[in-house]
This record gives sequence, C-alpha cells and structure tokens, in this order.
Amino acid sequence: MLLALSILVGTVALVWFDRDGYVDNSDPANRVSLIDALYYTTVTLSTTGYGDIAPASDTARLVNAFVITPARIAFLVLLIGTTLEVLASQGREQFRISRWRKSMGHHVVVIGYGTKGRSAVETLVSSGQDRESVVVVDPGATALAEAHADGLAVVTGDATRRDVLRRAGVADADQVIITTNRDDSNVLAILTVRQLNPDVYIVSSAREHENAPLMKQSGANSVITSSDAVGRLLGVSSISPTLGSVMEDLLSYGEGLEVAERDLLVSEVGKQPQSLPDQVIAVVRDEKVYRYFDPVVTQLARGDRLVVVRPARELPWAPRPGTHDEELASDDD
Repeated sequence: MLLALSILVGTVALVWFDRDGYVDNSDPANRVSLIDALYYTTVTLSTTGYGDIAPASDTARLVNAFVITPARIAFLVLLIGTTLEVLASQGREQFRISRWRKSMGHHVVVIGYGTKGRSAVETLVSSGQDRESVVVVDPGATALAEAHADGLAVVTGDATRRDVLRRAGVADADQVIITTNRDDSNVLAILTVRQLNPDVYIVSSAREHENAPLMKQSGANSVITSSDAVGRLLGVSSISPTLGSVMEDLLSYGEGLEVAERDLLVSEVGKQPQSLPDQVIAVVRDEKVYRYFDPVVTQLARGDRLVVVRPARELPWAPRPGTHDEELASDDD
C-alpha cells in the first residue's frame, strides 16, 4: 500500500508541476487543475486512459514516455504481484491445513510463533516429531509468513477464541504449547484449551514467576518461567563461565550434550542408575520423578523411564542406549 501510494503521489506531483504541458479537452481554457492531475494519474496508472487529458508539450510527452510509463508498469506489477502473493499464501495455508487434517488426532498445537515458539517447534522436529503434525496458531502476519516458510500448517487468529482453537483441532491434539508474550493471554488460552480438551498435555511459558501457579491452577501441566530461567543462566555464567557454557550446551539441541527421556531396557532391569552407560539424573516411576540417588530407585524396575544426559549425536566412543531398537522393559513385558 505504501509503495502504491508513493507511485501515485509522485506521478500526481509530476503532472501538476508540468501542468502547462497538458491539455484538458473537456475544459475550454485547456487548464489542468490539481484534481485533473489526480484524475489523469489514476486513469493512466490503471491503463484506463480516457484521453480527455493528454500531454501536449515535448517535455510532458518525454516525461510520460520515460517516467510515467515505467511507473505505470511498476504500479501494475505491484498490484498484481501482491494479489498473487496473497492468493498463493492462502492456497499454501489451505493445502497445509487439509494435509494436516488427514493426520489429525496425534498433532501438537503451538500457540504463538515468536522466538520461543520457533525454538519449541525446532526441538520437536529435531526429536522426531513429524513437521506435518505441528499446527501453529498466531494472529500476526509475520509469524504466518515464517511458519509457512518453515513448512508448518497455520491457523490465523486469536488463540483465546474457541472457534480458532477448534479450527486448530485442539480437541483432538496430544499436546499444546503456549508461548504468547502476555501472561494474561496465556492463562485465558490455557482455560480455553482445557475446556475443549480435558486430557491434552499443556505446556505454557510464563514471563513472571508469580504467574506460574495461576497457570497451573488454570490447567497447565507444566509451566516454564522464561525470565527466571534466563536469569539463573546469567547468574551461573557470571559465577562460573565454564558451568554456564555447559548449561547452555544442555539447552541447545543438536550438538554436544542433550537431556533426554528414554525407556528402560531389558538389560538394565535391576541395575543401579549410576551403573548405566548414560548419565542418569532422574528416574520416572509411577508418574513420579525421583533423583538418581533417591533410595526408592536404588534398583531399576520394569516400567521405569530414565532422564539422562547423553551425546546429542552418537559417536563411536559415546553410544546412545535406547536408540537402536533394543528390547524395552515396559510394563507389558
């Protein structure tokens, strides 16, 4: 719109300043007013060309040939290109949504596609989540374009509205990640999501620590306080730069170290957490999390899940147990 308006205003100014070189066949005095200049510009740029106002002097004709004609072409290319871009964007969105609806029921809804939302999606995809099973909900045009560029299905709208969340398939989703920039919006989104799907697992970000209990009370299963997490990392880095770099490595996916949760293997049943090749830091048993040194998990049992620190990529001297289709010690065994 700004570019089109600039071309329009610029062309009107050219015609007005050189108005003596134009004739108005509908005016006996052949005078061109400012309104005539605006009228001539609009019919010329739109290629309508009624011919009632025309350049008469050599200067006006040269300006039309070498300035106004390129401006007309640019104006048309701008309008047609913008229209095609909008139609193509809408077409891509509908295509991705229709493709995503085929696998609806096992998808992840990400509300808010800012820095936190993009990082969450990147981690999900890197961990094996199918990109086609991730749906982004965001009202912003910039986020819409970025999500499209990342090959994600997008539902445009306010995530605090039920109809928007219904279009995103929240009622059939496995997980919902909420990462808007306002805690009050997060709380309202949590309440709406929980109302539509009482069983979905909800993870939400919180800007302020005091709002985390309210979000959990509203129905969030897990709340991550971004400001506190960044503050702790900054504090740790200032006290011990080496420890800060290790913590940053753990939080960065794809290289160095990673924190992961995996199933217990049959060969690991009955062993102590400290004796495994992975660095076990916690054990999940009966939906409760125990630290590796807790007496309750001195011996690992069937059905346990391990939270481990391991290499982000397997190396010949650093294996990654649980990633080679080993036999798992699940409760069904």
